Amino acid sequence: MLMRTDPFRELDRLAQHLTGPGTWSRPSAMAMDAYREGDEYVVAFDLPGVSPEAIDIDVERNMLTVKAERRPVAKADDVHMELSERPLGVFSRQIVLADTLDTEKIKADYDTGVLTLRIPIAERAKPRKIAIGGESSRKEISG
Repeated sequence: MLMRTDPFRELDRLAQHLTGPGTWSRPSAMAMDAYREGDEYVVAFDLPGVSPEAIDIDVERNMLTVKAERRPVAKADDVHMELSERPLGVFSRQIVLADTLDTEKIKADYDTGVLTLRIPIAERAKPRKIAIGGESSRKEISG
């Protein structure tokens, strides 16, 4: 048997037990990191124990929505759960993307419980040189 000493975790478990599985009114948030790497933004979400088929990624205009569901493992009738700390249910995260990102070219990878999205910076947002014209480059228009 396993022993725990965190009383707050036990209160959380009790609240979840009283409301029952699947009765939460809002999805829980998932942990994430976001950073720029070269010419793209990278967003990584922690989703341990979630199958790739249970992940849904949507982009509408500049709103990115990631939803995932961790389902309970089927248990036999003779199994008595001693400890259950892994949260179940729907997890969701919404991120407003800047207009400078190319939402048409988002790439998603899922490996070892981490969903990684790579969002390229749009060409129009990248720094560029502007040529300066001088007097010799101007043409006169005769009317």
